[in-house]
Amino acid sequence: MIEWSKVFAEALPYERFLDGYATPSQRNRWDAMHARYALTDDQRTLLAGFSRKMPVLCLCGAWCGDCINQCPVFDHFAQASSVIDLRFLDRNARPDVRGELSINGGHRVPVVVFLSEDGYEVFRYGERTLSAYRRMASDYLGPSCPTGFVPPPAETLNAIAADWLDEFERAQLILRLSPRLRAMHGD
Repeated sequence: MIEWSKVFAEALPYERFLDGYATPSQRNRWDAMHARYALTDDQRTLLAGFSRKMPVLCLCGAWCGDCINQCPVFDHFAQASSVIDLRFLDRNARPDVRGELSINGGHRVPVVVFLSEDGYEVFRYGERTLSAYRRMASDYLGPSCPTGFVPPPAETLNAIAADWLDEFERAQLILRLSPRLRAMHGD
């Protein structure tokens, strides 16, 4: 069984992850995508209202087009919320974690594990959002691996951000409504 607190402690904050794993070319693509994401006032308000500490572990690869297209918005979420502690782990750094988080028999990324403040897994979500899959299905039906070289259009980024924010909110509500955590915090 994975001890998520230990894995989380080994993982890196956004900038340090990119400094350690991204090539200059990959870093340019991550930075360009980060600049394309902009949260709405409503999204910032929602994130600022989160009150339960929420460690968030993202298994990803600096080389991965899906990660380039999605993970930068997580940094925006973390910047807008004082309780989101966001960390990144390279897919190949921990084979045990990579195996635990495989999807449909494959080592897909990004995969996000939402944790409670005391290290319990709340839930995991990953690889692509429903909006991303809908876009892929409309563009082409069949296997594909986005490169991160051609970024998705703005409306797709907005939909991806909204899909991921729904999952972050879901985790926060699970944490806020947890009888165990409510008893621990007296709320």
